[in-house]
Order: sequence, then structure tokens, then C-alpha cells
Amino acid sequence: MVDGVKIIDPLNVYNIRDINNLFSVLLIGGDARTDLYKVNKVAHGTVSKVWYESPTAGLTRRLTVYTPAGYETSGKEYPVLYLLHGIGGDENAWSELGRAAQILDNLIAQGKAEPMLVVMTNGNISQEACPGETSEGFKVPTMMLPKTMEGSFETAFPDVVNFIEKTYRVKKDKAHRAIAGLSMGGFHSLFISINNPDTFGYVGLFSAAVDQQQADPKGFPNIYADRNAKIDRLFSKNPKLFWIGCGKTDFLYKNNADLRAYLDGKNHKYTYLETEGGHIWRNWRIYLSEFTPLLFK
Repeated sequence: MVDGVKIIDPLNVYNIRDINNLFSVLLIGGDARTDLYKVNKVAHGTVSKVWYESPTAGLTRRLTVYTPAGYETSGKEYPVLYLLHGIGGDENAWSELGRAAQILDNLIAQGKAEPMLVVMTNGNISQEACPGETSEGFKVPTMMLPKTMEGSFETAFPDVVNFIEKTYRVKKDKAHRAIAGLSMGGFHSLFISINNPDTFGYVGLFSAAVDQQQADPKGFPNIYADRNAKIDRLFSKNPKLFWIGCGKTDFLYKNNADLRAYLDGKNHKYTYLETEGGHIWRNWRIYLSEFTPLLFK
């Protein structure tokens, strides 16, 4: 900080945008976890920026899609993880801030994760794509956007699944679909999965907003109604994995503890990981690293 002004390191050419802030990047390896975030000498997947039609949203929108090494020539069908960002993020968040491609490359190369597609959506249903890369031009990025948590994204999500399953060689059943997200993306993941209990066999909530009271009452309130009854219905369908991760000082810790108390009271089986720290990318990278090896086994 210089006189109250935040600046990036002028001697570091590596920087990254998080919503409307730029940060200098320094990657320190040396242990098994952080080495997952590095580009190592392993076979690499492909990261593509892909446009699709969303009739429900009335927009042509963009996704980031990771295909594993060998996808182009294998002829195989693959499982899919739909990976959602937090409030203020976009379809670039997980691939850039989250190091998702590096994590998947390294886990797959180590034999710890199944080869899979990872579909990273833009959860801001009012946007075509991330700021500066749309027909709206160079708009200033902002955290608060319309229609983020009032049901529009959840209602339009089948457009994403339909596009992926028509465009890519993927397995098209519950046992080969997973959905996970951080913060607002965890909120979306929870309500998409419990409103579609036959669609996803694996659900991951990373520092997630999980209380229906956190939803905007405008829009599609039926998406958020009867949360606990919908959770019960999801578990009656025997999901293969329901995974929760949260930091000890996360501002959403109590919400997640209350959800776990409800699950415990109903004897619903889930996996829980508690980490140090709060609502930060350091934790979300850890959660992705721990969640993906459990998928599609």
C-alpha cells in the first residue's frame, strides 16, 4: 500500500484479475498440495472458451471447458464436472484464480482422478461472458449483478447440460455427472442438485451459501422453497457423494454447520473437510484438489 493506494508489483509481469482488482501472482511449490497448482511435465488437457445458446436466458453465453489430455483422439466418452464460481466471478475464475486445469492435469497424471471434462460456467445469468469480452464492450467489473441468486441461473442450467451433451463425447447419466461450486456457486450447486435429484450423482459445496433465506425473493422463489424436503428427496435417490468444505473462520461457517446438523439429524451421509482460514481461494483450490479424486469411481 502506498498512501492508501493498492498497486501491483511493477517488477512482476504476472498478475490476475479478481472481479475489479488486479493482484500480482507468485506461485511457491515444494509440497504435494501446492505442486498440484504448477504446470508440471505431464500430459496436458485443453482449455477452451466456448459460446453456446441459452434459450432460457435469451442470450448467447460463454463457458470455459477443460477436456483431459487425449480427448481429441481417444474416441471415448467422459464424465463431466460442472464447476461454478462465486459472486462477482465469471467463467474465467476457476481456470485462472482456481488453477483448475493444472489441478486436473496433475491429479489425472498421478492416477488420482479420473479423466473428465470440467465445465466452468458464468453464473451471472445477465452476462454473455466475463467483462470486456462481450458485445457490451469494456464495462467495469462489479460484484453485484442482477439475477444472481433469484433462480434464473438455476432455471437456465439445463441449457448448459444440453449443450455439453450434444457437443462433447460425454456420458449422459447421473453416475457420470457432478456439480460443485464455491460460495454463490455452492448455492447454485445445492439448489440445482436438489431440484433435479436424478441429474447429478456427486455434489460439492465449497464454502457455500446454503440457506434459502440468502436468495433474492424476486424471480423464481419455487427454486428455493422446501429446501430440507428437497434435500431429503435427493438423499432418497442415493447420491454417490455429497461433499462439504468450509474454513474455520469463514463468514458462512455457521450456515454450513447448520446444514450439517440437519444432515446428521436425518442420518444423511456426507463427507466434510474443515480447513484453516476463511472465504479465500487458497481453500477453494484445496477443496477442488480433495473433491475431484472422489468422483466417478
